[in-house]
Amino acid sequence: MTAGTQLGEVEVPEALWPLLEGRDHRAVWRNELGGLTFEVPGEFFVKWAPADSGLRLDVEAHKLRWAEPYTAVPRVLGQGQDEAGTWLQTAALQGESAVDERWLTDPVRAVQAVGEGLRALHDVLPVDDCPFDWSAETRAAEAIRTQAAGRNPGQWAPEHQHLSLEDALGLVAVPPPTDQLVVCHGDACAPNTLIAHDGRWSGHVDLGSLGVGDRWSDLAVATWSTQWNYGDGYEDALLAAYGISADAERIAYYRLLWDLGP
Repeated sequence: MTAGTQLGEVEVPEALWPLLEGRDHRAVWRNELGGLTFEVPGEFFVKWAPADSGLRLDVEAHKLRWAEPYTAVPRVLGQGQDEAGTWLQTAALQGESAVDERWLTDPVRAVQAVGEGLRALHDVLPVDDCPFDWSAETRAAEAIRTQAAGRNPGQWAPEHQHLSLEDALGLVAVPPPTDQLVVCHGDACAPNTLIAHDGRWSGHVDLGSLGVGDRWSDLAVATWSTQWNYGDGYEDALLAAYGISADAERIAYYRLLWDLGP
């Protein structure tokens, strides 16, 4: 069974056949670890992760269920696994990704929606009740413990490629003082904000790394992603929509930590 999309013909994992067979569906995402996301338009999305990918869709389901009472995130419809991998089915939300073609042609409105949506997320999710951690200290310790999982500095962002792995690990071992603790999205790249027809943010997706950390953990990556998705010149617009000015030290730190991995 295959699904045709801009990704080309994508083989649908056998575990997903009962969910997708006989329905109009398309593959909408493939990540670097082999994970796939399929959409049944207007109804639901289903993610699939290979068994050897390290992707924890059960953890993401737990985090979505925790966040759903507070803000617009996908409602979990089902999950399961077999020997080949795991899957997570979630209800569709209103809106389109901030990198949908419509918003790529209106980048100012798109980055404003991302900034406003991120601020709303940070304001509403309760830090004291959140059982999940996304702190710099925990993430840096994991990077040091695994030696950043053998990551090749040549694959990092250009601004980090002058660093050796040893130098990079030394830098992330000393986080800047916390600005403000919030429940971070954990993967606040622009595609993970949804935007409604009126140009306002309408939801957040892909919350597998959600947890308590400094708000700059999200802001550094959200602003960085404007470069990848819209080009130069939109970082300040996102920060203005969030309601904050750039913090060069924290931005630099959290971007390097991101390059070293979760």
